[in-house]
Amino acid sequence: MDDLTNDSESSGEFWIDWFLTTKGNEYFCDIDPEFITDRFNLTGLNTDVPRLSQAIEIITDSFEDVLSNEDREKLEKSARHLYGLVHARYILTSRGLQKMLEKYRNCDFGRCPRVHCQLHPLLPVGLSDIPRHNAVKLYCAKCEDIYSPKLSRHATIDGAYFGTSFPAMFFQVFPTIIPTKPKERYVPKIFGFKLHDHAKLARWQENQREEMEKRVREGIIEKPK
Repeated sequence: MDDLTNDSESSGEFWIDWFLTTKGNEYFCDIDPEFITDRFNLTGLNTDVPRLSQAIEIITDSFEDVLSNEDREKLEKSARHLYGLVHARYILTSRGLQKMLEKYRNCDFGRCPRVHCQLHPLLPVGLSDIPRHNAVKLYCAKCEDIYSPKLSRHATIDGAYFGTSFPAMFFQVFPTIIPTKPKERYVPKIFGFKLHDHAKLARWQENQREEMEKRVREGIIEKPK
């Protein structure tokens, strides 16, 4: 990560731009710098983010201190964690929701693997709002189920960076894009029979066999030679 940070500094690239274009961060949207610098939006994060003030300066490209590579990496780690935690709050705002809507329409979060959902776009969701508890999952509004990210680089993203409330808030704000639920369901079959139908057939055949044997024993039907 040091090399990536140095590349960002030497090219004059803004930290947020660098973060968003780093492989594995495709699920994140860009947060307005003024949202990050508003202390009200950072309430309670100082207990979870070491060196909060300096991490803010890193994100907003206002950090000027000279640090060793080791200290710089620790601070960068805090900055990335801070961005993720603030991101969970930002995407519940009107501007954040609009940005995530654009990513949703572009299918930046992938498509549902369920056949009957017909490649419906997914939304990121956390199973916990507490950091480092669960990795991010992907929610399909069509089948109302969640899935693990397809790519390994997304499978380790902290679910708290999106939170548990995001999909519900998203569709509450944008109700016109709530999909209709699929009527089709896959029904397992054996030799063309649905499993429950096949079970009925098997029971009927067994009963017929037992009845036939009983009638043979009673001499009603001559036993085949």
